[in-house]
Order: sequence, then C-alpha cells, then structure tokens
Amino acid sequence: MDVKLDPSRDDLPLMANTSHILVKHYVLDLDVDFESQVIEGTVVLFFESRNRLKKQSTSTREMCGSESNEACRVSSPEPCSSPVTTTGTFSSDMGWNDFVICGKGGKDTAGKDCHHDNWEQASRVSSSKHCCGAGNHGSEDFGLVLDCCDLSVLKVEEVDIAAVPGVEKFTRSPQLMVVLEELRNQIVHELVTLPAYCWREQLDYYALCSQAPGCGELLFDTDTWSLQIRKSGVQTATDFPHAIRIRYRTKPQGRSVMWTSDQSGRPCVYTMGSPINNRALFPCQEPPVAMSTWQATVRAAASFVVLMSGENSTRPAQLQEGCLSWHYYVTMPMPASTFTIAVGSWAEMKLETCPSSNLETESSFSPSEADFRYADVCGHTEYPCRFQSASATTQAIIPYRVFAPESLKGACQETLLQLIPLCLSAAHSVLGTHPFSRLDLLIVPANFPSLGMASPHIIFLSQSVLTGMRHLCGTRLCHEIAHAWFGLAIGARDWTEEWLSEGFATHLEDVFWTQAQQLAAHEAQEHQELRACLRWRRLQDEVQNSPEGMQVLRPNKERTGHVSDSGSSVIRHGLNPEKVFMQVHYLKGYFLLRFLAKRLGDGTYFTFLRRFVHRFHGQLILSQDFLQMLLENIPEERRLELSVENILRDWLESSGIPQPLRSERRAGAECGLARQVSAEVAKWIRANRRPRKRKRREAEVFEELLPDQLVLLLEHLLEQKTLNPRTLQSLEKTYLLSQQDAEVRHRWCELIVKHKYTKAYRDVERFLLEDQAMGVYLYGELMVSEDASQQQVARRCFELTKEQMDRSSAELVAEMLF
Repeated sequence: MDVKLDPSRDDLPLMANTSHILVKHYVLDLDVDFESQVIEGTVVLFFESRNRLKKQSTSTREMCGSESNEACRVSSPEPCSSPVTTTGTFSSDMGWNDFVICGKGGKDTAGKDCHHDNWEQASRVSSSKHCCGAGNHGSEDFGLVLDCCDLSVLKVEEVDIAAVPGVEKFTRSPQLMVVLEELRNQIVHELVTLPAYCWREQLDYYALCSQAPGCGELLFDTDTWSLQIRKSGVQTATDFPHAIRIRYRTKPQGRSVMWTSDQSGRPCVYTMGSPINNRALFPCQEPPVAMSTWQATVRAAASFVVLMSGENSTRPAQLQEGCLSWHYYVTMPMPASTFTIAVGSWAEMKLETCPSSNLETESSFSPSEADFRYADVCGHTEYPCRFQSASATTQAIIPYRVFAPESLKGACQETLLQLIPLCLSAAHSVLGTHPFSRLDLLIVPANFPSLGMASPHIIFLSQSVLTGMRHLCGTRLCHEIAHAWFGLAIGARDWTEEWLSEGFATHLEDVFWTQAQQLAAHEAQEHQELRACLRWRRLQDEVQNSPEGMQVLRPNKERTGHVSDSGSSVIRHGLNPEKVFMQVHYLKGYFLLRFLAKRLGDGTYFTFLRRFVHRFHGQLILSQDFLQMLLENIPEERRLELSVENILRDWLESSGIPQPLRSERRAGAECGLARQVSAEVAKWIRANRRPRKRKRREAEVFEELLPDQLVLLLEHLLEQKTLNPRTLQSLEKTYLLSQQDAEVRHRWCELIVKHKYTKAYRDVERFLLEDQAMGVYLYGELMVSEDASQQQVARRCFELTKEQMDRSSAELVAEMLF
C-alpha cells in the first residue's frame, strides 16, 4: 500500500545554521516548578565558528603543556589547576592591566561595547532574510539560528567573559591594543579547544564564565521551529558573540518533556524521547553534526531526585530549607538530542542480599585518574576517552544505580537488579570497552511510549519489562545497553538512517542475552533462530500494513547526509505519529546485519565489529562507512557479488522485503524450538475441534514453553478463524497467560478481542492501563470489530489515560476512536 504523505505534517525541520557556527558547550541553570509545570532558567552557549574550526590554535596546547595534538592522545599529568576565584561580582577591567581595550574603531568603548535594541527593531528580524544566511551577507547582519519550539524566550544577551578573573591565561595576543569583542571570542576559542586532560579546569571555567555579567542584549525573534538571534552590525559568524546567555521558560504542554505522575501517584517530569527531541527543553542546535558537551545545575524541592545524562553520580547540595541543587556534566561531545533529564520522588533500589556491591555513587575511573595508554590513537575529536584507558578497557561491569517508585521495589529486586551485571558483562565480552563510565536506570511512569530509551549514562525502562519472567526484562535491557555503542558513542550523521542505531541494537540484544544466560553454542543458536522467526513474521506484517515510503531505511539515497548551505535540513517522516510505532528500521536493519554476519561467519563478524567500534566511537557515520569497512574484511571469494552499491539498493533504499532475505527465509529450515511450537499448535487446534463431552483419556498433554515460544504459539492461534471460549479458558489456565510478560500478554489480548472472549476483557483493560508502551494498536483492534462492548472498553480506557499519554500516542488513538 502507498499513502500520500503530507510534508508539512510528516517532516521534522532542523533549522540550526550549523554550517556557519557550532555550539561546543552548554551550561544550563534551571529551576523545576511542579506547581506551574514549568522549567525556568538560563542556558549559556559557547560557540566556535566553522572558519575558526579550520584553523585550530595551538596556544592552549602550549599553555597546558601538551606533547601532541593527535586525536585523543590523552595523558595523565598533574591535574590542571582549578580557578580559585568565586563566582561573585565581576568587573570588566579585572585582570587586564597589560591590555588597552578598544572598540572596532579604536575608540575607547569599554562601557558601551554592546547595546540593546528595542523589540520594534528585533521584530524586524526575519528568519529567511536576516537569520538564515551565510557567514557574510554584505550589509546584512549575521543571524544565529537555533532549534526551538514550545519555549518562552525572555531575554538573550552577550556574556562578558572577559570579566572573569583568571581568563587572561586564555589569550597569547602580542598586541597591546585589542578589540574587546575579538578578545571575548578568542577567550572562548582557547577555552573550547583545551586539551582533554584539562577537562576539569575547562568545566570550572565554563561555570565561571556562565555566571559573568551580560554586556548587552541581543536582538531575537522566534517562529514555530526556531529562535533567531543577531547583533546589530555583526555580519559574520566569526565576529558574532561566541558566548551568549538565553533566559527562557518551558511551557506545560511543551513536547520535549512530560509532566505526569509516577506509579505511586507522585508528580514527576522527564524527557520522553519526543520526535522534536530537546528543542522544547532548551534552545539548541539539533543536527547531529553539532556535537557538544554540557553541564547542568538543576534545583528542585528536597523531596525530588534529579537524574540526568552525566558522567558523575552527583550528590545534591542543600541550598535553603526544602530545596536541593543537583549538578551533572558530560565531557564526551554528543548531539544535544541525547541530553536527558528526569525529576521525581524516586527511591534508589538495591539488592537486600548485597547492600554494598558495585552501587557506589562515583566511578573509580574518572578521566583525570585513568591509566591512559598509547596503544592506538582514536579518530574522534579530542576528549577524555575510555578507549584509551587500560583500566576502563577491562571493566566488564560499570557502576550502576537503579531508581523507581517505592511501589516497584519488589519487582526491581526480583528481576532488574539481578540482570544488570549479567547484561553489562555480556555486552563487554562482545564489544569490549564500555563507552560510558557509569549507568543509571529509571523505571519511568506507565505513560512512557516505549519499552525503553537509552541516553548517555542513563536508561529509561517501562514498567512493562518487570512483569512475567526475566526474559523480556533481559532482552530489553540488552537492547538499551547496546545503544551505548550504537546510537550514542557511534551516531548516524543523518537521522533518517535510524537503522544504524536500532538495527544494531536489535541484532546485538540477542547476542548479549544468550551470552548473559551462558547458553551453550547450539542452544544460543536455537534461541536466536526462534527470535528471527518472530521478527520475520513481524516484518511481513509491517510491510503489508504501512506506507511504502516509510519502509525505506535510507530515504534520501545519494543525498543522505547532505544539508543546505546554512546547515539546515529536514528529517523525512520525523513528525508522523505512526513512525513512533513502526518497527521496520529495527527489523530490516536486524536482518541485514544477520545476513552479513552469516556471510562473514559470526566469529569473524564480531571481531570486525570490535575493530569498527574502536575506529568510529565518538564519531558520526553513514551506512557506507560501515559497509565499506565490512567488505574490506570479507575475502574476495566470499563476497559473491556483494558490494556497497548492491546492499544500499537491495536493503536500504527499497521498500518492501529485500530479495536476499526472501530467498534466505524460503531456503531456511524451521528451528527446533519453532517445530516444538508447531506441534503444540496442532494439539490446540485438535482440542478446539473436539466436542465438549469427551473421554478423559483423549485430553491433550501440553509441553511447557519459553516466553518467545508462547508468543509464536499465540500468533499461530490468531490465524485460526474461531477459537471457542472453552479453548481460550484452557489456554489461559495452561500457560497462566495473564501472569506472563507483556509480549505474551499482548498476543493474549489480541486473541481475547478477536474472539470476543468477554470473561477476559479485564485483561485487556489492565493491559491498556498498565502497558501503555505496547497497547496503542489494541485500541484499533477493539474498534475495528464494531462490537459495542469492545468499543466501550476502548473509550473507557482512553478516557482514563489520555491526559497522561504522550502527544503522538494520544493523536493516534484519538484517530482510531473518533
């Protein structure tokens, strides 16, 4: 099927003009107010113009005593000294006795180097005319464009970082006459290019500079998708202020954060992986090429815990009675879209039998203390990299913490807490060095729209993974852990290539999980073949029931990775609410990697994958980067006409099911676990056909099945035209279906709906209320039957949950119901 898509609704614009200027660091200073459901504060952005990036200064390396500028050649000398000043009142003439500060014309303008134009002037700033142009527009001012949506921007100003005591060390200008604007930008340039081993000093100075006074308000304007900023008379990105402060507040209905209640009924707020990412949380550059670091201070009432993407497991500071301050930082540059925050009344969960295992609050492998090695130089921009640390490379289990509402303590102890070390260790055995030094895991509220979401140093998990046996929790945990390597440490340069994240994580979750269970080789293969069978069925169903245009993994084809002259672009289908629930990029990506691993041989493939990770961590890639390196590792005689071009054409740039996959599935034999399911299906079909009055000796004996086998069994039974109530009752009793994990219960609910098994409608209602991450399409099935009682169930559950649902889910369900 093919449905005409509406670009104004389906495509997500990325407006930031990253071709001219890049954010290198964010400093956020925020207050969380649950009463008004607003986050308010400031974000200070430190920039580097693209022209400067081409001419990296060496003065900071001379200043900090670096021996080499090779990428990530990190050493561990004595730590750089931290500034001893406090963030008190600054004066613009402090520390500059050796300089005469002049304005552009050489006149003394120290007291009026910046100025504020009124709103009437600012309102004339047009995103198309003034703010989206190239670095120099003749007489037009340069305009900085940031991605911004659903925010109230209150004030934008230049930051007078020259007023910070001690920053004179960041300039080596031999001139006695300097232009103050140029001096500020030079200081920022030297600060953002400090060597990796000066990371702590760099963070300290970022914090000090972020609190420096403003030196003039800047003109700004907003539209639906962006914030445009300019300084009167500044015509190039190089001359534009490289440190600006934006005061703003979020809106209660902003699409980047969700204000809701946890499972204990207490208020909380968190970033839920919105299609618009973080632009409704803070103004930022969203294109993945804008790799930046960040630090954030967040204040909230003392009853709340603040979790965030951060390398440090912070301890809160007491400000005044009833208020705590939390501080996090990140030294590995990543896209701003990966920033995550969650604030709620959560409790830290620990195993009662092991109260002091590895749940310490601070990693033993901070960058300044790591034993960095010189075995191999990384290919990324310089930062304190764990792949260069001999200690980190052998650390199979990184420090972790688990947070959840107190009501879920038992479930966390029974399943999640026991699985984390097993899954972390398994991942390390397959891929090697963990890219991140620590991990927090949070059980998010019931309205979270997926089973999990990975961000730097933190994973969100749905409460749905805690039910039933350990299988769903283990596989999902492995999936999210895999994203540390694929999706975070290695990201897609073009977001339309989502398969580079989800395809890899789906393929690796099976490998990690069989390793975590320590299955024998033949048993592991059986389990993986069974999961391949389930995914094959899912992919066929998805292809039959989705628009062809949304089945293509590389929709921009040869234009993938291309942006406009300013750096802006659009993400195809990025706003389509159905895309959130589609699995095609997971499934086709998974089958491509499985196909390539078979061609190479598992041993050779995973050896290659470790080399690939080491080469590309900390970088952004396109599909051809992976495919070209892979094919270089396949002997010519085994390639059998494999080429980058053929793979792109057959697997990534076409809709439908790739022909190589069709051929493989036709030729492949059913695995043993799937054959066992087929035998059980036959028994149930026979039992369903028997009359109610039968001899006891004719009763079927059913085998115990694994969770994945139960899913396959129920999917087969869904293909039966009729199942009588007696059979359904026996099914539930035999396998205790209402107590199984969410994947099994979802198929059980589909059976209930299809056959109008009214005695079990309570199971459907429970699923729609408690498993919102998976229940969206059940609404459609309840409505399509045109059965009044089923439609009543759907409308009643939607009425109870719609206010808490994320926007995409609510819109999709509303379309089904009304």
